[in-house]
Amino acid sequence: MKRLSAFFAGLVVVVMTLAGCATGGGPSGGWVALFDGRDTKQWYDIGGGNWRIESGVLVADGKKGKDNAFLVTNDFYRDFQLKVEFWVSDDANSGVYMRCGNPEVINDKVCYEANIFDQRKDPTYGTGALVHIVKVEPMPKAGGKWNTYDITVQGDHIVLVLNGQKTVDVRNKAFLDGRIALQYAAGVVKFRKVEIRRL
Repeated sequence: MKRLSAFFAGLVVVVMTLAGCATGGGPSGGWVALFDGRDTKQWYDIGGGNWRIESGVLVADGKKGKDNAFLVTNDFYRDFQLKVEFWVSDDANSGVYMRCGNPEVINDKVCYEANIFDQRKDPTYGTGALVHIVKVEPMPKAGGKWNTYDITVQGDHIVLVLNGQKTVDVRNKAFLDGRIALQYAAGVVKFRKVEIRRL
């Protein structure tokens, strides 16, 4: 009887494991909150932005020096889907950086950047664009309202969807793995939700 019970217990574990694999459960399938309105434990600061949490929203509206400021994830991410809810002022300069290989050097030359910059001098690489890689015309505007970026990076395939509108769908092999970073460069920048799932 004990052997039969052990057998069925083992069978249940196997079935649950297979079910988890089929639905994308476990480390390669579940959504993880990188920011949930309570703390920034998943991130570290570069550049001295005045990041703070106000009523469950991550806010920055200043920095210590001339260099851009970033919150950078503690972990590396290769293939993932990322959802980001953000609000920016009309004059804001921000962005979501991906596959940043050097955790101390974050910029649009060594990472992919999903731009948030309505007043960029070259608007073709402004809000909705993948900087230096895919232009967006006409450029959508993000200032003064809550927006959603849905970003998928898998292998060499990168897709950006801004407020339900696909702005980038490209194959590119420039960067293979790295951290994710949220940028503060100018204006007022707010992030309400940041969540990720590995693919």
